[in-house]
Amino acid sequence: MRVAIAGAGAVGRSIAAELIAADHQVMLIEREARQFEPHSVEQAEWVLADACELSSLEEAGLQTCDVVIAASGDDKVNLVVSLLAKTVFAVRRVVARVNDPANEWLFNEGWGVDVAVSTPRMLAAMVEEAVSVGDLVQLLTLRQGQANLVEMTLPEDTPLAGRAVREVHLPRDAALVTILRGGRVIVPQPDDPLEAGDELLFVASADVEDEIRTALGY
Repeated sequence: MRVAIAGAGAVGRSIAAELIAADHQVMLIEREARQFEPHSVEQAEWVLADACELSSLEEAGLQTCDVVIAASGDDKVNLVVSLLAKTVFAVRRVVARVNDPANEWLFNEGWGVDVAVSTPRMLAAMVEEAVSVGDLVQLLTLRQGQANLVEMTLPEDTPLAGRAVREVHLPRDAALVTILRGGRVIVPQPDDPLEAGDELLFVASADVEDEIRTALGY
């Protein structure tokens, strides 16, 4: 894929390096001369320009990109870049960094955002997931809030121990997608038994999370 990243700070450069290692073509757009450091990610194409200016994006060839990542440290900039990428350049996939969780509600389809990544929220979720057993933890928001990736670790006294996956009656808008057990990643089959300590990952709409808890006995 050809990927444009707006914002070549530490976050943008790290993303670029990861994508290049996966054999993608990457263009970094940076407006601050002090952060314009082509030597830091030599395999990327570097553009010194303001990603909020339409003419700059046209010159950079944003219309040739499959994905745009708005990765600056300014939420206002990330929203403008996302909107331009989606509405003017018809970029298929737009990913935006959310710096302030209070602004997360803005990062939706109306602003051209397909995926919003809130680092503070994700870090908090990872901490909560690491210490929470027997409670449902939201790890990631998908499709502009239409669904969430949620996790529950079954406690030692779980009533589900030894029961088959098919015996867990989940609501219609929820799906068990993975079981993490020790070092294994298990794609759940109907007859697979559950065990205490299993980490269950679900994709579900937010309004059925209470029903998932009930289905799991909590």
